[in-house]
Amino acid sequence: MSSAPAPARVQEVSDGVFAYIQPDGTWFINNTGFLVGRAGVTSVDACSTERRTRDYLAAIAATTARPVRTLINTHHHGDHTHGNYLLPGATIVAHDNCRAEMLAAGLPNFGGLFEDVDWGNLELAPPFLTYSDRVTLYSDDLRCEVCYVGSPAHTTNDSVVWIPERSVLFAGDLIFNGGTPFMLMGSVAGAIDVLAGLIKPLGAVTIVPGHGDVCGPEAIDDVLGYLRFVLDTARRGKAAGLTPLETAMETDLGQYAGLHDRERIVGNLHRAYADLDETQERGAKLNLPAALIDMVTYNGGKPLSCHA
Repeated sequence: MSSAPAPARVQEVSDGVFAYIQPDGTWFINNTGFLVGRAGVTSVDACSTERRTRDYLAAIAATTARPVRTLINTHHHGDHTHGNYLLPGATIVAHDNCRAEMLAAGLPNFGGLFEDVDWGNLELAPPFLTYSDRVTLYSDDLRCEVCYVGSPAHTTNDSVVWIPERSVLFAGDLIFNGGTPFMLMGSVAGAIDVLAGLIKPLGAVTIVPGHGDVCGPEAIDDVLGYLRFVLDTARRGKAAGLTPLETAMETDLGQYAGLHDRERIVGNLHRAYADLDETQERGAKLNLPAALIDMVTYNGGKPLSCHA
């Protein structure tokens, strides 16, 4: 296994609003964040393992003695939700589909597709307060708009946390900063529409991405550029009668070759092929094990790197 990444850090992005950044942002190493108010703490997401979530809670405790009263899940993936159970005093809030998808996914069991991870003694703790469109949350008088993005994108249940007064956006995994975006369980075309039509017009000055360093709105264009590259590549590969894996093997990633987790091109092409099939709805279920096995094949047959 590769060397461990640098320690996590707390970064105050606005008064009383903090990002918790976990390098290096690769598989299952996500960012979270929290808002501190007089009445308590609101957390945006948990972490992937017991150890990482306990470290996150220790970082909150080092910042404030106030309890975590609310936990928002931006989507159902385990790097953002596995640690939910370690916040038993918090109301767990998410989109309707997040609860269903989390229950369907269960606890991690990847059968050798990833390097071994010490997940800890995880317990499933799905959101129990859900919404279909949006919900408004206040940290003292600071208004936070928790919004479903309206379309499959990274997943079928992505939400963002927008703080208009501070121009701060917790983007979840709609934004990967320095890593390869991943839309296998959502929609490449849908993510393009969401980023261009919803996220960019917000005019956020500060973005806390789901993975990678805090950034500005330039990261939106970076992700859009990659996703458009994927969709164009899928069109060419499909027209040539190639499988997603064959297309990936023949593709020069060019400016995107230096992004972390480059094997995600294969999963993204699986989804982009489906997006180009007019008989399928965006976000329709795919053969996820087959796509993941193709990613391992692209990775030279080695399990995918995971430092979580």
